[in-house]
Amino acid sequence: MMRPLDWLGSIKLKLGALVAVSVIVASWATVLGLYNRVRPELTILVAIVLALLVTQLLARGMTSPLREMTAATRAMATGDYTRRVRASSQDEVGELARAFNTMAAELASVDQQRRDLVANVSHELRTPVSALRAVLENLVDGVAEPDPRQLRAALSQTERLGRLVSDLLDLSRVDAGSTPLDIEPVAAGPFLRGAVAEARLTGRPVEFLVQVEPSDLVVHADSSRLHQLVANLLDNASRHSPPGGTVVARASTRDGHSVIEVADDGPGIEAAQRTNVFERFTSREVAPGVDDGGTGLGLAIARWVADLHGGSIEVAQHGHTPDRPGASPGCTIRARIPERTRS
Repeated sequence: MMRPLDWLGSIKLKLGALVAVSVIVASWATVLGLYNRVRPELTILVAIVLALLVTQLLARGMTSPLREMTAATRAMATGDYTRRVRASSQDEVGELARAFNTMAAELASVDQQRRDLVANVSHELRTPVSALRAVLENLVDGVAEPDPRQLRAALSQTERLGRLVSDLLDLSRVDAGSTPLDIEPVAAGPFLRGAVAEARLTGRPVEFLVQVEPSDLVVHADSSRLHQLVANLLDNASRHSPPGGTVVARASTRDGHSVIEVADDGPGIEAAQRTNVFERFTSREVAPGVDDGGTGLGLAIARWVADLHGGSIEVAQHGHTPDRPGASPGCTIRARIPERTRS
C-alpha cells in the first residue's frame, strides 16, 4: 500500500505539496466559517486544527521510512539483520530506504558467512585434533607402543592441521583484498614435474603422470600462486583416486590461454555439484560417512588463484584417454590462465 504523496518523485515537491494542501485546507475552513458567520476566533482555531491534521497525515507518510530505519538500525545493533524498511516512495527518502535494505541484506549475508565459517572451522579442527589426541593418549597410557604406525598416524593428523591453517591464511588474503602478482614465464614441464614430485611424498597409492603439449610450453603466471593451484588440484585428485589409480597433470595451450588440467580415477562429481565444489568447506564425497581428509578449502583456493590471474577454473567433462585404457569416469578439473597476464 502506497503512502500519501509516494507518487511524487522529489522531497521538495512533497514539501511544496504539503504546504499547498495545508494552506488550501486552512483557507477553505476560514472562508467556510466566515460564510456561515462563525465567530472569527473559532474559525481561525478550526482552520489551524484542520491544517495541522492534514500536515500530520501527509508528513507521517513522508517520515515513516526514517522511523522504520531507526528501529531497524537499533535491531541490527542487537544482531537482528532481518528487519527491512518499506520503500514505496519515489523520492530521495525512498532511495535511502532501498539502499538501507540492500545494506541490511549484505550485512545479513556477511553475518551468516561468519557463522558458517566458525562452525565449519570448528568442525574441520575437531576431527584431526580428536584423532591426534587419541593417538597421544594411547601412547602416554601405554595402550599402544610408539611404533612407526602410531607415529605416522600422529604425523598425518598434524599435517592435516597444518594444511588447514595454511589454507585459512591463504583465504584471509583473499578477504583482505587483491594480492600482488609477480608474473614471469614458467616452463610448464619442469613446473608440473616438480609439483608431482611433491605430491608423491604423501605416499598415497596412486600413479602420477605428466603430459605437456607442446613440450616447451611456457605459462605466464606467478609461479608461487600457480604452485598453490596445482598442488591443491593434485592433492584433491590423489585423495579421491582409488588405490592403484592414476592422476594425470596436463598442460596445453588453447584459445589464447594456457590450460592446466588434473584428472583422476575417482568417483567423479555430479553435474549439479560442479559449481559448488569451488565454494569454501565443500568437499567431494568419497563414500557416505567417509571423511576424505581434506579441509574443504583447496578448490576454493584454486579458484582464487585462477581469478587472480584473470583466468577461470571448472570441472570439465572427463573422457577416456588412449594412454589410460579401462580408466573409470573420474574427474577432470581444468584451469585456464591467459597467455599474457599483467601484474
